[in-house]
Amino acid sequence: MTVALEVAGLVKQYRQTRALDGIDLQVNQGEFFGLLGPNGAGKTTLINILAGLVRPSQGTARVMGFDVARDYAQSRRALGVVPQELVYDPFFTAREVLRVQSGYFGIRRNDDWIEHVLHNLGLTPHADKNMRTLSGGMKRRVLVAQALVHKPPVIVLDEPTAGVDVDLRQTLWQFIQGLNREGHTVVLTTHYLEEAETLCQRIAMLKQGRLVALDSTRNLLSRRHEHQAQFRLDGEPPGSLGLKQGQGNCWLFGFQEYDELETPLAALRRAGIKVLEMQLLEPDLEDVFTEIIQNA
Repeated sequence: MTVALEVAGLVKQYRQTRALDGIDLQVNQGEFFGLLGPNGAGKTTLINILAGLVRPSQGTARVMGFDVARDYAQSRRALGVVPQELVYDPFFTAREVLRVQSGYFGIRRNDDWIEHVLHNLGLTPHADKNMRTLSGGMKRRVLVAQALVHKPPVIVLDEPTAGVDVDLRQTLWQFIQGLNREGHTVVLTTHYLEEAETLCQRIAMLKQGRLVALDSTRNLLSRRHEHQAQFRLDGEPPGSLGLKQGQGNCWLFGFQEYDELETPLAALRRAGIKVLEMQLLEPDLEDVFTEIIQNA
């Protein structure tokens, strides 16, 4: 399988701070890949190295086989990055920004593709408005469009939906998933772990510059075997049951096998406490992420 992104022995040292500490990672062509970690884990540093904006202290990084230092022009053309920050030119319209961005890659007469991107990101009604008049959500859509204007085979989305509305999220993911189905590699960093769980086939987790987990989303979710039952009760349960108090009058019971539920239910009946509502809670990526990061 063709490797879209490859980093080997990647280290970045900022004086006393080691932002990346020997990262080895491969992302295959056509993957939808998640890069997760708490603030300060090194995600943005890694992305900036791939984009050629930061030089590593040690190690190598390649995009579609092109070394980001030696083959800068080829690697940069193969990559489209949507940054966290809202950076824009206040003197151009959205459509003009995309034409200028195309020129940076030596691309002319690609108006059909620009219109396609504008349409799929819901920007067509705002295409001829000055950038400084657009809302924050619309500016972020333009950032996404800029990253896609040269049709890169690898797309990196660094917190693309931070602080944006539901409409943009749905529009963005529909478009990006379509590009992924067409063969584009997508790397996503996000604090919305439900997005990563839904979209990403494999996930890497970073903590303090180190790679602490790398596996398929399915395998990561299977690491946490414990299920939970949430009970809403009409009274306080006996302490001997070991139920943990949740929000309001809800109580949580952890179990491995479903037949274990009979123990708390029978004890509650004997205590004369009525179960008003019961809900089974399956492990999600947030549970797994919290467990891995805390124990790493």
